[in-house]
Amino acid sequence: MQSPESSSSAAPVLLNIGGTKYATTAETLTQREPDSMLAAMFSGRHTLPHHPTTGAVFVDRDGKHFRHILNWLRDGAIPALSESEHHQLLREAEYYQLLGLADYINEKLVSKKTENSCEAELTRKDVIKCIQAQKIRFRGLNLSGLDLSKLDLSEVDFSYACIERTNFSCANLHKAKFRLVEAAHSSFEQANLHECELTGANLQDAVLDRANVQSANLQDACLTGCSFIETDVRSAHLQNANLTGADLNGANLEGANLKGAKLSGANLQGANLQRAYLREVDLRETDLTGAKLGGANLLGAIR
Repeated sequence: MQSPESSSSAAPVLLNIGGTKYATTAETLTQREPDSMLAAMFSGRHTLPHHPTTGAVFVDRDGKHFRHILNWLRDGAIPALSESEHHQLLREAEYYQLLGLADYINEKLVSKKTENSCEAELTRKDVIKCIQAQKIRFRGLNLSGLDLSKLDLSEVDFSYACIERTNFSCANLHKAKFRLVEAAHSSFEQANLHECELTGANLQDAVLDRANVQSANLQDACLTGCSFIETDVRSAHLQNANLTGADLNGANLEGANLKGAKLSGANLQGANLQRAYLREVDLRETDLTGAKLGGANLLGAIR
């Protein structure tokens, strides 16, 4: 027998979105994105105005795209859309605070931009104007090839952006977000990447020589062929990162977590790996000449 709460969540909910009528359930509106505005509206904590005749809840937004939002909330997917339709739907997703849908759309847009164009959408001057704002987001934008060297870009959100061959040399990127960016062949030489978020980022053949990458999160990142010469990587999170062929000559990896990282062909000559976490790492094809391994956790490592 259903509880009153479960029965209520499965009861039909009538919506009037900008004049277009929809029928769904409170369960659909609250389960997939529990932190969204829709989930808050239909959580039962608020009294919503209903049409006296139809009983529908009116929302003054674009009714055309709400069907895609409902499909996302029901199935976690949306149909193939044009780039302009993706941008329109993204505005709706951000309005309803559907962060999962917004991230999904941004990934699609980045994929399209990577396939179709390498031309940057903004200039260096545009970026300088933007960073004067209090909260800066370049999520999903194409900034490939720009010279952003020596700029203060601390805490800027570049997630899902295409920043291939972009110059960040000597830039302040403290706590910036680079989640799932395409940053192949970019330069971060002598940049401050302290506590940056680079989860799943593609940094293939990027240059990070003498950069500060201390305590940065590089889990699952593609770092093949990267140059980390004399880079400060202390206490960084590199779990399952792909460092195949990377040059870490003289790098300071003290206390770094490299569990499950791929280090085939990597150069770690003279690197400081004291107290580093190297469990389950295959070191057979890694050059560790002169490397310091005192206190490193090598349980399960293959040498």
